Amino acid sequence: SRFFPFENMAESADDSRDIEKLYEYCEKLNEAKDKSQNWEDYERIIAAANGSVKAKQLAAQMIPKFFKYFPDLSESALDQHFFLCEDEELGVRVQAIRGLPLFCKDTPDNLSRIVDILGQLLIAGDNVERDAVHKALLTLLRQDIKTSLTALFKHIGSTDDRNTEDITWETIREKVLCFIRDKVFPLKAELLKPSDTMERHITDLVKQNLQDVTAAEFKLFMDFLKSLNLFGANAPVERVQELVEIIEGQADLNAQFNVSDGDHIARYVSCLQMALPFFIRGASSSKFFNYLSKEIVPVFDKLLEEHKLDVIKSIAETSLYVKPQESRLLLPAIVQLLKKYMVRRKIDEMNFTCIEGLLYSFHHLAHK
Repeated sequence: SRFFPFENMAESADDSRDIEKLYEYCEKLNEAKDKSQNWEDYERIIAAANGSVKAKQLAAQMIPKFFKYFPDLSESALDQHFFLCEDEELGVRVQAIRGLPLFCKDTPDNLSRIVDILGQLLIAGDNVERDAVHKALLTLLRQDIKTSLTALFKHIGSTDDRNTEDITWETIREKVLCFIRDKVFPLKAELLKPSDTMERHITDLVKQNLQDVTAAEFKLFMDFLKSLNLFGANAPVERVQELVEIIEGQADLNAQFNVSDGDHIARYVSCLQMALPFFIRGASSSKFFNYLSKEIVPVFDKLLEEHKLDVIKSIAETSLYVKPQESRLLLPAIVQLLKKYMVRRKIDEMNFTCIEGLLYSFHHLAHK
C-alpha cells in the first residue's frame, strides 16, 4: 500500500460511494409505502453483494430485510445470499448466516431449503461462524419444529443416492448428528410441542433413518427415544414393543446367520442387551430367541469362544424376564447346548463358565 497510495485512495472513494448508494436504496425502500414498486432498488442491493467487503456485509443485512416484498426476485436474492454464506471473508459469512432465518419469517415456504443450507454450513471451522449457524438453526426449529427437523434428518438418511466416499457428505452428516444430540435433544421439552404429535414425528424420523447408523449412533437415538414421554414409565406395552422392534431391525434378525460374520454376532448380542429393559417392561423377546434357536444354536460350535460366552451370558441375563411361551421356544435349544457341553470328557476340557450360564438359563426357563 505504500507504493500505490493514489490507487488505494481511489478504491476507498469508490467503496464509500457504493456504501452511500446502498444506504440510499435502503432508505428509499424503508420510506416507500408500496415497496414492491421499488424493485430496481432491491435489484441494486442484490447486485451489491458482488462488491467490496463492506458492501457485501451491508447487502447481507438488506437482502433478507426486504425479501418478502419481491417474490419475482426471490431466486436471485437467495442465490446471491447463499454465495455470501461461502464468502472468503469471515465477517461476510457470519453476517449472511445470521440473516438466513429472516428469509423464512414471512415466507415459510423457504424454511426447508434454508435449514438444508444451514445443515451443510455446520462444517464451519471457525467458532464464531459455527455459533451463528447453531443460533440460526435453533431460531428456525422454534419457528417450525416439524419442517425443520424433517429437513435436518435428510442429512442423516440412507446413502443409497449419495457417493459414500464423499468425505464432505460424511462430515456434514456427523456434524448434523452432533447438533441434534447437543442442541436439539437437551431442548426437547421446549421444542417438541405439541408433545404427543412431535414426539411421534421425531420417532418416525429416527425409524426412517437408521439404515446406515453406527453402533454408537444407534445407541444415541435409542437413548433419546427412551427419554421421550411417549415411551416413558407409564407407556403401554405396545409402545414398549415398538422400541424392541426398532432394535430387532438393527440386529438384522431377518438375515440368514453367517457364522464367520463376527460383526453380526456382536450386533446380535449388543441389541439383545439393549432390549433387556424392554423385556422387563413386558415386550416380547420371541423374535430374538427364535433367531437364536434357528440360526445361532445349530452352528454354535463354530463360533469364536468369546462370542459363545457373550451369547450365553446374554441368554442368562434375559432368561429371568422371558414369558412362558418364549421359554418353551428357547428351552430345547438350551438343552441341546447343555448336551454338547456336559458330555463325558476330561474335567480340564470343560468350559465351566458356559455351563454355569446354560444351567442358570435352563433353571429359569424350565421354572416358567
